[in-house]
Amino acid sequence: MTSYALLQRGSARFALAISLTVVLLGCATVPHQYVQMAEPGATLTALTAHPENYRGKVVLLGGTIVDEEESAQYLWLRVKNRPLDQDYVPHRPVDTGGPEAGHYWVMMPKQQIPREYRHWARMTVVGRVTGTQRLATEPVLSLLYVRGWGTSRVHDAVWEDSFDPNYVPSVPAGVGREFDPR
Repeated sequence: MTSYALLQRGSARFALAISLTVVLLGCATVPHQYVQMAEPGATLTALTAHPENYRGKVVLLGGTIVDEEESAQYLWLRVKNRPLDQDYVPHRPVDTGGPEAGHYWVMMPKQQIPREYRHWARMTVVGRVTGTQRLATEPVLSLLYVRGWGTSRVHDAVWEDSFDPNYVPSVPAGVGREFDPR
């Protein structure tokens, strides 16, 4: 084989490797920047047991929407937790009655709501912990990024926050009140 043929073959392999890298990085469930921002190993159990350790920190959780409320500026989604696998894809917890089967709240600006969100069977959430609700047991996340897994590929969507990530809104007292047994 001539050196020219070897060079062509090497160039083709290099181009294939670059193409595969671009495709695989483009298909990531969660952009690398958010994975780096997130607290490693954060789970709903840890957030519920020690909320003070996570306040103001970014976490990655999975879930499915079970309820929604609106305030003047925000849409509040109550989410049933679905633990994430190594690829940040949400799945049902092994123990459906355990602490990982609990709930949390996600807040996002109303003017930026993706149309498809009501069709999401599950979602991967990146959010900043802003507080807790329902007798201080359900964490509240200010949404930074979400990957919605639709009931069909048509309804899959990605949403990214466009406001200052250092701004942490407070949790209004009225959200989740009907779930409060007091």
